[in-house]
Amino acid sequence: MSAIFQAEDFHSVETGGGISGGIQASLSGRYAVALFELARDSNALDTVAQSLSGLKKALAESSDFKALIVSPVVGREVAVKTVAAVAKSMNLDPLTSNFLGVLAQNRRLGQLSAVIRHYETLLSNHRGEARAEVTSAHPLDATQITALQKSLRARVGREVALDAKVDPAILGGLVVKIGSQMIDSSIRTRLNTLAQAMKG
Repeated sequence: MSAIFQAEDFHSVETGGGISGGIQASLSGRYAVALFELARDSNALDTVAQSLSGLKKALAESSDFKALIVSPVVGREVAVKTVAAVAKSMNLDPLTSNFLGVLAQNRRLGQLSAVIRHYETLLSNHRGEARAEVTSAHPLDATQITALQKSLRARVGREVALDAKVDPAILGGLVVKIGSQMIDSSIRTRLNTLAQAMKG
C-alpha cells in the first residue's frame, strides 16, 4: 500500500482554513479533513470528489458493496483486497484508492458514508458555496435542480451545491436543509412551479 496516508493523519489533524470544528469533532470528520487536505495539496480536490461521488452511488445501488462496508465480520485482509479490487474496477483515482485501503486496514470502512458527506461539505466551504440536502418525493430533473439552485442562491446569497435524495414518504414538495436550517412548507409558494411539476 502506498504511504500517501500515515496513521497520524487521522489522529491529530490541525484545524484552520475555515474547517468546521464540528467536522473535526468526529472520527469520520478527521478522516475527511485528512483526505481533503491531501487532495488540496495535490491539486486533486475535484478528482477525489468525482471518485467519492462514484462510491456514494455504489453504496446506494449495490447491496453487496454496502454489506462489505458495514459488516463487522469481514476480516481486515479480505476487506483490504476487496476494496482494492473495487477501486480498480471503478477506476478511482490513486489518492481515493489509497484512502479506501487505509479505511479497510484500520477497520473503519463503516465510516465511509460519513466521510463522503464531510468531504462534500469541506469542498463546498472551500468553493464558497452553501451545501443543501434536498429531499423530494420523486427524482429531480435538470430543470428542477437549476430552478431550485436559483431560488436557494437568492435566499442565502451565494452558490448552492445540492445533495439530492428521494423519499416517497414525503408525498410531494421539498425538504431542504442548509446547515442547521430547515426549509420546508414555508417556501413552497416560492417554489410553487417546482412543487407542481413534482406532483405528477
